[in-house]
Amino acid sequence: MNLVKSLLFFVITGLAEIGGGYLVWLWLREGKSFKYAIVGWLILMLYGVLPTFQPTNFGRVYSAYGGAFVFFSLLWGWKIDKIPPDAYDWLGVIIILIGASIMMYAPRHY
Repeated sequence: MNLVKSLLFFVITGLAEIGGGYLVWLWLREGKSFKYAIVGWLILMLYGVLPTFQPTNFGRVYSAYGGAFVFFSLLWGWKIDKIPPDAYDWLGVIIILIGASIMMYAPRHY
């Protein structure tokens, strides 16, 4: 699997997890219709399937995805909740993404 395809799966997985969770949040916290919960749960099930398409083991994929989740959560909060990240948020996410990239894409010879 090439790098671009793997990164695309991280993006789609991030949108599924955060989007599905957000719909459940709206149902429980904002009093939206139960339909929001149903759609959210379906999207979250998709989130459970998507990481299986990554080219490495479960532990590495989910560890690296943790970095992607932090990044997508920051963007979601900025664009959807209108809470802009500050310099420390950006610094933290850069450090996290560097670590996640090393874990996921470092050349291994075994």
